[in-house]
Amino acid sequence: MRSYVQFGKKSIRCLICTVMISFLCTISGFGAVAAEAPGTPDSTHSKSVYELRRSLYEEIGILTQVPWYWLAAVDQYERTITPRGKVAKKDKERLVGLQFKDEVWAGALNPNPGDMNPATISLFGGLGRDATADGNADPGNDRDALFTMASYLLGFGFDDEDFRIALWRYYQNDSSVSRIRQFAKIYKTFNQIDLSASAFPLPVKSIYTFRDTWGDRRGWGGLRTHEGTDLFASYGVPVRSVCYGIVETKGWNPYGGWRIGIRDLSNRYHYYAHLQGYEKNIEIGDVVKPGQGVGWVGSSGYGPPGTQGRFPPHLHYGIYRDTGSTEWAFNPYPLLRQWEKEEWVRIKKGKK
Repeated sequence: MRSYVQFGKKSIRCLICTVMISFLCTISGFGAVAAEAPGTPDSTHSKSVYELRRSLYEEIGILTQVPWYWLAAVDQYERTITPRGKVAKKDKERLVGLQFKDEVWAGALNPNPGDMNPATISLFGGLGRDATADGNADPGNDRDALFTMASYLLGFGFDDEDFRIALWRYYQNDSSVSRIRQFAKIYKTFNQIDLSASAFPLPVKSIYTFRDTWGDRRGWGGLRTHEGTDLFASYGVPVRSVCYGIVETKGWNPYGGWRIGIRDLSNRYHYYAHLQGYEKNIEIGDVVKPGQGVGWVGSSGYGPPGTQGRFPPHLHYGIYRDTGSTEWAFNPYPLLRQWEKEEWVRIKKGKK
């Protein structure tokens, strides 16, 4: 595998590890170390899918010295940019979401785009590796796929900046690199894989009202449609994160006033607008969890910084989906009703 690391102590260490991994992939005994089980663990296992993924990330991380949370971040990002309709039936049962293009896995000049022979893949400069010592470098095998990605990252070095360079070379997209770095920070902070919990953006015991306002007409700044749901409440009612995520934007927007944007692990951007102010010390790059306060309901916006009171106090909540190539808004109303219902259920069960 090619390495772009410059000469120095780090490059020597990187080269040694890369050579060691390449050597391990060619010997029959490696399978006993890398994986005694099949490439895709049995779905009937008593462990949850999140536990199985974490075990796999840690297993490959130990072998390659690539931190598990970086592997989890790349894997999750790939899962968010792969349309469900394009995932083959056999791949839907896999733990890993990594999808490699044929020319990347087998080599751009390889006459056999479906090649799984480690020797010829290496000959044509492909990335594909055999982590299970079954003689095949199979992109549909969870361990082979994850080990291949880890080996690729390792070829650039060991620290976060090296991984950033590796990811940019792989995706050729600044947005992809940013998303994966955000995901890695979230996973590292909470030290777990299952971060799917959610919360309603306002305390459900507060006084508020909302209806489906998706697509309503708005006129300030030019005729446009309303991309979100307005939740009307009194000034100062706490506004909370609905998810585990990372603060991506914060500050004034002429339309949204004081607003904050949070990115979650499903590559969704949560937009909170017309705030009265922000929770103390919350900044861009901070990691948040469901129910954590981020600000307060207000009536800011529709003008220069500081404009207030041009409409009744409310929270504008919007949600946007990033597919890796485009970002589009969708109606948050069904999710809001779902989160509201789930929170009341938790309260009634005494799980606040």
